[in-house]
Amino acid sequence: MYRGQSGMWSWLLHRVTGVAVLLFLLVHIVDITMLGFGPTIYNNALSVFATPLVRFFSLALIASVLYHSFNGLRILIIDFWPAGAQYQRLFAVLTILLTLAGFISMGYFVLLPVFQGCPGVTCG
Repeated sequence: MYRGQSGMWSWLLHRVTGVAVLLFLLVHIVDITMLGFGPTIYNNALSVFATPLVRFFSLALIASVLYHSFNGLRILIIDFWPAGAQYQRLFAVLTILLTLAGFISMGYFVLLPVFQGCPGVTCG
């Protein structure tokens, strides 16, 4: 039994981030479907993605994808390297650190238009 150690939290976060990515894919399918209703409706739907609230949700998606992918690599290493289980806590910390590094660097570009007061997707 894990009893609240790194393996249990990694397992839980892996499931939660997997569901978050799945939900985004469903939103993305609806978004792309709007193209079938014409360019005006599609452009109006896309304008929602430039709002600050949706940018924060995009940042959460980025964090979910990063964590889910790095944790998947951690799981592969632990499963296929015989000594991998001994380093589970180290790999869990590395997963978090890599996720944070990617999250902070990408977050700068995702939130830059919000803090610069740009109405569109990019500032020019």
